[in-house]
Amino acid sequence: MILTLLDDKLRIEWEWWEQLWGINFEKVWDIPLSHIQDATADRPSFCWWEIRAPGTFVPALIKAGTYYTERGKEFWYATNNGNFLVLELREEEFVRIVLTLEEHELWKSRITERL
Repeated sequence: MILTLLDDKLRIEWEWWEQLWGINFEKVWDIPLSHIQDATADRPSFCWWEIRAPGTFVPALIKAGTYYTERGKEFWYATNNGNFLVLELREEEFVRIVLTLEEHELWKSRITERL
């Protein structure tokens, strides 16, 4: 995935295989910065009763797609590398987006500076 900070939004551009694993039909997501409450690089919490619909889950490999949790509707694209970027949202379809990417600390800093 490619993240880009534009004037007033965060753009996430998905690779085709990420769209496939996450059952995501939109190549580009634009999230207004005003809708991001927080960005962290901490390991996200999860519970055992999450409902995946639709998505992919292979233990110790990938968790991708839409998940319904006690917090609400979330989108995950997380692999086993542990470099998490967690976006807490408001006024969006998802209440939280969880990603893994190599430069997770850098992106956390860039986003929080702009909030």
